[in-house]
Order: sequence, then C-alpha cells, then structure tokens
Amino acid sequence: MTILVTGASGHLGRLIVERLLARGAAASDVVAGARTPARAADLGVRVVELDYDRPETVAAALEGVDRVALVSSSEVGRRAAQHRAVIDAAVAAGVELLAYTSLFRAAESTHAVAPEHVETERLIAASGLPAVLLRNNWYNENQIGAVTLAAQTGQIVSSAGEGRIASAARADYADAAALVLLGDDQAGRVYELAGDVAWSQDELAAAAAEVLGRDVVHHAVTTQEHIALLEAAGLDVGTAGFVAAMDAGTAAGQLDSDDHTLSTLIGRPTTPLVDTLRAAV
Repeated sequence: MTILVTGASGHLGRLIVERLLARGAAASDVVAGARTPARAADLGVRVVELDYDRPETVAAALEGVDRVALVSSSEVGRRAAQHRAVIDAAVAAGVELLAYTSLFRAAESTHAVAPEHVETERLIAASGLPAVLLRNNWYNENQIGAVTLAAQTGQIVSSAGEGRIASAARADYADAAALVLLGDDQAGRVYELAGDVAWSQDELAAAAAEVLGRDVVHHAVTTQEHIALLEAAGLDVGTAGFVAAMDAGTAAGQLDSDDHTLSTLIGRPTTPLVDTLRAAV
C-alpha cells in the first residue's frame, strides 16, 4: 500500500510523513509530495514534485498511489481550486482512500476560514472518492507569534472576548492522520478533532507569562478597535479584517470543545498549549 502526503515540506505534511514511519509504514510505501522537492529531501522517503497550481505535477505524483493525505493548502483564497486538482487526479488514479485535513465542525462553522474547507468537502463528496474527513481544530503553534510579540510588549491583544479554543499540537493531528491512513474501514468517516483542554485569551496570556518569565496580560479590544490596531501595524484593510474576523469566530464559540475524539484516537492526551509554547519560545 502506497501513501502519498501532499504539502510534505510544510509543517503538518512533514509531521504526517514522520508519524506514518513511526507508526510502522515502510519508507518505501510513503511518498512525499512537495512543490519544491529539495525541501522534503530529508524525510527519508521518495519525494515527488507536487504543485497544487500545476495539475500535471499532481497527476504524475498520484501514479501508483493507493491512499492520499490531502493536506490543506496554506494559500487562503485559493485553497478550493488547488484542492480540486488533487481530487481530480485522485479520481483519475483510482485511489482507494483520500484523507482531507479540514476545519473543526466545518459543516456548521461560520468561522472566517470555513468556506474553502466546506467547498473542498463538497468537491470530495461530488467526486465519489472513498474519503475520510479529518476536521482539525486550531494548532497550538498558531499562538507562537502572539507569544513572541508578548515577550516585547507584555500583552496579548485580541478581539476574541471570552471565546475558548480547544487547540492541540500539530504533531497530535499528524498522528491521527497517520493512524487513519494506515487503518481499515475509514472511508465515509468524519473525525472532529480537538485538544483535550480549551483555553481563553486570559489563559493564553498566563501561559505566555509562564514560558517567558515576565508579566503578560490579555488586552481585550472590540472588532473595530482590533482592525484599527492591525492597520496601524501595517496590515492592509482586507488582511486586518480577516484576522479580526477569525477572532470573531473564536468569540462566537466556533473553536470551543470538550470532545476527546483526538486523544482517544491517538491513545494519549493531547499536547498542552504551554508545552508547545515552551518548546518554541
């Protein structure tokens, strides 16, 4: 059984390859697809060129592949079209299973990043491919930038209000993906994956203070104040609005959860936020 991981030079794709090997997959059975193959050359598996924007490379990469991990593109606004290239190639190649890294509770989510995931899920369903959806909540690593900035400012600034985020480490989600890709009877399943412990922005500030060894406070602002601050920091109007909209989704409870599907699947507790921050900062 040959398993292809797309986006294998990125943070999540790389970890999925590593966890496949750790979970017992033979290196000869794992293929790493990357836009720039040299960036994935250290993974110890066969590396092929796979550029979401060049369908001919996608089709070539899927030749002889049985299962595919479609790792969501990082190019917001272009994801659905890029994912379509992989879905079409998977249909043509007759793959037996496609696993897509979607968004937590995508079907009912109003989060700013949800629409492209919903559209990708629709494309997968319409294709008739045997597929499994890995609906990932937020990554602990998403907070590293804010904590790094807090080392200088002593503040975590957000418009997320009291909204909680049930995040986990990328490695936790990668481990789940590896298990599903190596497992039996996965087609048709939908996994809502989240960290064991949800946290607020106040708790993020407390975790930042712990790892930085200095006082850090959460400075709560309104959505409009947040947009103004982001624009003042140099972001264009569209980007500032998008960032604030993501906080609005958090404030609305889109990323809150007490579900333990992820930890049950991987057989261990998910990685605490503070542990990820400590390792990074």
